[in-house]
Amino acid sequence: MTQRGGVAPPHAPDVHGPLRKLLGDFHVTGLFWYRIHRWGMSVLPNWAISPVVNVFTAFFFVALRRIRQAIGSNLVPVLGECGWWERQRRIWRTMWTFAWCLSERYRYLSGKDPADLEAEGEEIWNRTLAEGSGVLVITAHIGHWEIGSRLGLTRSGRLVHVVREAEIDPRAQEFIRGLFQEVAEEGYRVYFLEESTLAAGVHLRSLLLQGDIVAVQGDRPRSSGRTWVTELFDGPFELPAGPAVLARTAGVPILPIFVFREGRNRSRVVIRDAIRVEESGDSGEAVAAALQRFVDDLEWAIRRRPYQWFCFRELWPDGGVEATPE
Repeated sequence: MTQRGGVAPPHAPDVHGPLRKLLGDFHVTGLFWYRIHRWGMSVLPNWAISPVVNVFTAFFFVALRRIRQAIGSNLVPVLGECGWWERQRRIWRTMWTFAWCLSERYRYLSGKDPADLEAEGEEIWNRTLAEGSGVLVITAHIGHWEIGSRLGLTRSGRLVHVVREAEIDPRAQEFIRGLFQEVAEEGYRVYFLEESTLAAGVHLRSLLLQGDIVAVQGDRPRSSGRTWVTELFDGPFELPAGPAVLARTAGVPILPIFVFREGRNRSRVVIRDAIRVEESGDSGEAVAAALQRFVDDLEWAIRRRPYQWFCFRELWPDGGVEATPE
């Protein structure tokens, strides 16, 4: 495992692509798609959602060639080699699941549908909270990660601070910020991680030290941030070092949590064993060990629900990762 920084990892967000500049609001990351999706999910009757999801999945399946390539390539180490038709089926199923997760997010934020949430590993959650310190919850872009954090963490009785990855389009980010403010509830706060990561780290550390819960997405590094190279499916996989460094400096446990979509408006929150970042000895080795522990949990989660893994950048373009047979 090695450390690096300053160079955009392969799965960091592409914020300066020429196509994004050309299309502006009409790019897939632009404000137009955020608004129309939210509007549609707030006015459509329940019976109409499924056909609309299918239509838009088909549209983006055709339009997003590079994303199709990335999904198909990334799933090979998980599910094994396959023929062309099976590859298209895998891609379709992932894009279709992503469309459902986004749609159900907007339905929930619009107050249209309640979310049915089940928990697995509650004893780990209760045991960790009983220690009395702050808790750093770390999750990944799998399934219903947004809905799950909102419903599950607020049951703790503590202040919950959810740190979201900044949207590629600043106007889209303000739109999402407004949605969360509309449904804001006591004890739940949302932050967008901006460029000043040092200031954000200091603030989040103070929250953890006062016993609050801080939830972060730990599977996508920022292009300007410090990263560590771990191993995912026996291939190199870069993670942001920030969460492990934050947990170490605050002296709090890391609790991996994954939220799987189980069906229409149904989610399962799975809590994994707490990760302790060694506070003595070499800091680099401690951070590396904690990050690899999280990657091991991430690999477990991807194997459990491979079509709910929403990584749309090709991780191993050289094909250097050995496939796992189905």
